[in-house]
Amino acid sequence: MEDTSTGSEPEAKPDRMPDEHATDESPADARDGGHDDLDELRARVDAEYDFDDFGPADMARMSPEEWDAAFDPDSWITGDRLLDRAEAELKSRIATRDVFGVLERVREDGEERILVYSDEGYAIVRPTGEVAGQGTVLRDIEPIVALAAMESYDVPEPPDDWSLPHPDTIPEGSGEFGNLMIQVIAVVQVVAGAALIGATLLTDLDTIVAPTMGILFLLVGLFLFVVVANARLSDRFRSEEYRNRLRALREAKERPDFVPVEGDAVADGEREE
Repeated sequence: MEDTSTGSEPEAKPDRMPDEHATDESPADARDGGHDDLDELRARVDAEYDFDDFGPADMARMSPEEWDAAFDPDSWITGDRLLDRAEAELKSRIATRDVFGVLERVREDGEERILVYSDEGYAIVRPTGEVAGQGTVLRDIEPIVALAAMESYDVPEPPDDWSLPHPDTIPEGSGEFGNLMIQVIAVVQVVAGAALIGATLLTDLDTIVAPTMGILFLLVGLFLFVVVANARLSDRFRSEEYRNRLRALREAKERPDFVPVEGDAVADGEREE
């Protein structure tokens, strides 16, 4: 059989082509540069966000990179300690009316959880820091749990009477001092307007300035009276709506049907240490 070989060995090819963009930077230098970038990002996040008043709007504005930089997963508090801190923070927020809801510490499937629910939504906080739910309650609680998971955040001590108020204790409206001040200004405007128009009618003033200013003062005074009346009606409507929501929660024999929790509430003496 005829030999078809050329008699020379084929030229060996390199395992991979050289990278023309390769640099002399070592892996350690690359890691140091990554740490510098992370420290710079953390400094920018600390300057841009106020974590003492961190809310849902700040959470929605954060990018994933900013979130990872601000909340280091390795330093998060988890387990029963997280539930205790989140419970104390939530009680304080409920006491100051920043959160509207009923709070329960429940045990389900052998695991303790925090349940907060209202007539419109709910949120469930697990020991891992995971928060699930729906509605405004979920949006309010997510940043609160994130703060409670931070070692550097000091959780306030909740007051003894932290629960939602009784419906009968809610006043008819608020801001009466401001409404009174606007009414005083409106009365002054109306009196000044009437005086200018009266002076024009009772005296022989050959000018259009006085009656024009008088009509303007009257219109401004009437407008301010309308503003006060609208504000009072709005306050009364909001107060009545708030009382109705409180009554619905207090009079309910069971949790709302949309809350997917079957476990019973855990009393303080029954909690796992």
